[in-house]
Amino acid sequence: MNKFSIMEKYLRSQEDLGVPNDLILDTKFDFPAIKPQEKPKPEEKIPVKENVGTTAPGRPQELAADQPPLPYSQQTESDKRDELAKLFYKCRACSACSLSKTRKNFVFGAGTAYTDIMAIGEAPGADEDEQGKPFVGAAGQLLTKMLAAINLERDKIFIANILKCRPPQNRKPNTAEIISCFPLLKKQIEIIKPKAILLLGGTAANTILKNEKSVGSLRGIVHYYENIPAVVTYHPSALLRDASWKKPAWDDLQRFERLLKELKIA
Repeated sequence: MNKFSIMEKYLRSQEDLGVPNDLILDTKFDFPAIKPQEKPKPEEKIPVKENVGTTAPGRPQELAADQPPLPYSQQTESDKRDELAKLFYKCRACSACSLSKTRKNFVFGAGTAYTDIMAIGEAPGADEDEQGKPFVGAAGQLLTKMLAAINLERDKIFIANILKCRPPQNRKPNTAEIISCFPLLKKQIEIIKPKAILLLGGTAANTILKNEKSVGSLRGIVHYYENIPAVVTYHPSALLRDASWKKPAWDDLQRFERLLKELKIA
């Protein structure tokens, strides 16, 4: 039994036990960096970018915890932002795995809550851990250029990682960490309801697609996660290490662009 079968079995067992599946993260704006020791402040609100055009979500206690999300067709950007805000406040001090003891900041995600596109990477690095935002280092700068090459602005999509905390020395996430953190990402996807996903690197692809194949073998076709089409490409940090992968990565981006056009997203 591979690690993804173990993860799936674990998640199903949690559902059978009635454990709520609402430990997941994501959003259209940058959430504030939160240290694990900090406690939520009643007056604290999530900052809103000026170009968002909506009001900031209320504090957690102002949001009806038992109110189900509206159907997708009836949701507004504010509705989705509120759902993500509730999730953020619930999970920002997560201690489900040992990474909570070594992280500087919990990296929730960034972008827009009301989007049809998500990009998913592996885990925060040193810069991300320092700032509490995903893809802000050299790899993040390259990702911004990659998205711009297919006419996508990073603040108009939602960017997240499989893990929300940095593994020490940027090592690969282990099975226990993925099992602990994946429900958070799953919830983010449920809230965003993207129509297309760009998977950046092997960890993201293997976790979402539930396999252990190499990025090279997963490239070239459209995959599906919960009926959502997904394209696999190399992680920007891998491209910085090996420039020979930039040409196939460009092919992947063009494939993703064609998919978006077919779905009438772009």
